[in-house]
Amino acid sequence: MTAVLDLADVTFRRDGKEILHGVSLTVARGEHWVMLGPNGAGKSTILGFCGAVTHPTSGSVHVLGQQLGRVELQALRRQIGHVNPRHPLRSPLTVLDIVLTGITGTVETPMRWQPGRDELDRAHHLIDLLGLGDRAGDIWPTLSQGERGRALIARALIPDPELLLLDEPSTGLDVAAREQLLDTIDLLTHTHPGLTSILVTHHLEELPETTTHAMLIADGRISAAGPVGTVLTSENVTAAFAHPIEVEHRDGRWIARTAKRRSAVLAGQASNSGHPSTSD
Repeated sequence: MTAVLDLADVTFRRDGKEILHGVSLTVARGEHWVMLGPNGAGKSTILGFCGAVTHPTSGSVHVLGQQLGRVELQALRRQIGHVNPRHPLRSPLTVLDIVLTGITGTVETPMRWQPGRDELDRAHHLIDLLGLGDRAGDIWPTLSQGERGRALIARALIPDPELLLLDEPSTGLDVAAREQLLDTIDLLTHTHPGLTSILVTHHLEELPETTTHAMLIADGRISAAGPVGTVLTSENVTAAFAHPIEVEHRDGRWIARTAKRRSAVLAGQASNSGHPSTSD
C-alpha cells in the first residue's frame, strides 16, 4: 500500500534538548492510527510532522509522498485536515462559516472572500452528514463542546484531504458527547473510504471502533507500533505509561484500568468469608 506518512530515524531538538530520539514510522493509505502516551512523551511533536508544521532536526519526514524541507508547505497542508478542539476562533462565526474556513485554511473568514455555489453545497452536505443540519446558522459561542468538535471535523473534511489529524478530539466532552463524536469518526470509514487518519489521545476509552493501528510513545521514542490488537496489550501499555495497567478489548472498544493484583484481593476475600466453625 502507498505510504501516506514515513518517518525515518527522526530526531528533534528544542532549546538544546533532544525531545525525539530516532523515531521511525510508516503509515499506509486507508489506515486509522491512534497515538498514545503520557504527557511530554513527544506526541505533539510527531503530530507536527504529520501536519507539515514541524521540521525534524535530523532524519527525514515524508508526508503524502513529499519530503519536508523540499516541498511548498502551504500546498501540502491543503491536503491535510486538522481537528484541534482548542481552535483559536475569536469571532462569532456560524457553523457554516466555520466549515467554509476549511477551504481558505484560515481561522477567520478572509476579507472579501465569498464561497462559490459548489463550496456552499459541499459545506451544507458535511454539516448535515455530521448531524448539525439544524445548527448551521448558530454561532460558535452557543455551541456545545460536542457540536464544536463535529463542526471542526466538517471543517477539516471540506477540502477533501488525504490525511486527517485528530488532536485529542474528546477534550472537554461529557460521556454522551464523546460517544457521539466517536460515532462520527467511525462513520468516516464509510463516507470517506480512502481517508487516512491519526488520532492523539491519552485514554484508551476514546478510541473509535474503526482504529486499525496504534503507536505507543514514551520518553521520545516509539515503544510499540503496529496493528492495534498486537500493540495495545497490558504489557505494552504498562511499559509506556510506567504504571501497572490492565487492558481489555470488549465489543469493539478498549478499556484500561489499574492492575490491582486481583488474585491477592480475591484470596483475601475468600479467607475473610471462611470463618472457622463454632463447636457445639
